[in-house]
Amino acid sequence: MAISISMVLLLTILAVIFLRSGGLKVSHALVCALLGFLLASSSMAPTIHNGLLATADIVSSLRP
Repeated sequence: MAISISMVLLLTILAVIFLRSGGLKVSHALVCALLGFLLASSSMAPTIHNGLLATADIVSSLRP
């Protein structure tokens, strides 16, 4: 569990650095994909899923 949390933290930091640099390369996309897979298997996955569903509900209820 400790290794998984430290990997999530490391990959999160790397993803933020890559996004701030402005140039998304193949290696950057792989890091972001690995971060997604690690987050999906963590205990935060249900919270992230519920947050995304709530955001989608809010956006779909908006009228132009």
